[in-house]
Amino acid sequence: MRTPKPRLGSTPAVALAVALALGGCGDVAKLPVSAGTGPQPTLPAPRESWIPTVNIAPAQPWPPGAMPQPAAGLQVVAFAQGLDHPRWLLVLPNGDVLVAESNAPPKPDDARGVRGWVMGLVMRRAGAATRSADRITLLRDTDGDGVADLRSVLLEGLKSPFGMALVGSSLYVANSDAVLRFPYAPGETRIGAAGTRVVELPAGPINHHWTKNLIASADGSRLYVSVGSNSNVGERGMAAEEGRAAIWEVDTASGAHRVFASGLRNPNGMAWAPGGALWTVVNERDEIGSDLVPDYLSAVKDGGFYGWPYSYFGQHVDTRVQPPRPDLVARAIAPDYALGPHTASLGLAASAGNALPPAFADGMFIGQHGSWNRRPHSGYKVIFVPFRGDRPSGEAPIDVLTGFLGENGKARGRPVGVAIDGRGALLVADDVGNVVWRVSARP
Repeated sequence: MRTPKPRLGSTPAVALAVALALGGCGDVAKLPVSAGTGPQPTLPAPRESWIPTVNIAPAQPWPPGAMPQPAAGLQVVAFAQGLDHPRWLLVLPNGDVLVAESNAPPKPDDARGVRGWVMGLVMRRAGAATRSADRITLLRDTDGDGVADLRSVLLEGLKSPFGMALVGSSLYVANSDAVLRFPYAPGETRIGAAGTRVVELPAGPINHHWTKNLIASADGSRLYVSVGSNSNVGERGMAAEEGRAAIWEVDTASGAHRVFASGLRNPNGMAWAPGGALWTVVNERDEIGSDLVPDYLSAVKDGGFYGWPYSYFGQHVDTRVQPPRPDLVARAIAPDYALGPHTASLGLAASAGNALPPAFADGMFIGQHGSWNRRPHSGYKVIFVPFRGDRPSGEAPIDVLTGFLGENGKARGRPVGVAIDGRGALLVADDVGNVVWRVSARP
């Protein structure tokens, strides 16, 4: 028999009491992150509580001269500093680097009630509540020393931009509410033309998972656009989830679109594997314990359903979701590779074209932003998942870049987007440190 959850009041005094409780209560992980990692993660029984685990890593600047710690055989430098919440990266064919400086758009209905108010405090403390710069900046390393020496605002006046793709002479940008197309010629450092709306994306006054990423097909005829859910587990009703928790396929010429894959709570990074399959990293659900649910890396099948909100990691039913849908649970696809619970795995880049040591020759780089719903913290690093051919090899991931979380429990940085640059180094967007880091092989 389930214990009813107490109803939270709405007065400021109650809100303050709840905020204090959220900061000090909640369960502690009983398993290491490694247990929730790999092709067959350990999935313990859920531990649901009306007071969720809240474990925030307060944001603080990198101390002068400090930087993340690269793996053995690698070195790191600041490719560009002093950015404004850099979230996502695109490397152009001529080696120029585009960085989306972005944060959440206004979403007033996502902050209603005591829980919304408290989550606003969480975001501010974690350095995720700054006003969005709403621009894309071009970075260029003209002398080849691994540090950008030319910086230009390529586009501004956008709406929480995130994903970017260049197809021929068209630059596609995923705003929080639409995909736009801009004319672009190689080498340009500024786009003055207005964008053309290719397709509208689910947004509105809630827009809970606001980041929209995109990637182009090999021939450029289609875009694949990631659209996160509007809630944790459908608690706002499934009508609010229309077209969400999915990856769309969009025709670049007409804007016609369809849902390519669904049941993906919050897909972010996307990449093509050597065999041509589309892969994504997905942030899974919260508030059923520090050991659940692992975020994951998976190939995405056309027409595939991946469980959200009714189940996770295949047919593991989430009893919080009412009414249940056993018909959908029965066809839910288990993802390929778990990435640990609450790691907030966002960035994804295939290894093709990298010039790092042989251990990184075949696989996927993943930026783990770190989350709030686990004690102790997880994520806050860049990892590499080795592949054999076009599938994960089953080996444990390799830490590529660590040190984003200080010994005092404060976040000096939080990695998001990752990309391979024109000379084979790995670029990492750090949205709390306001830096793009460049990781290369040590001479």
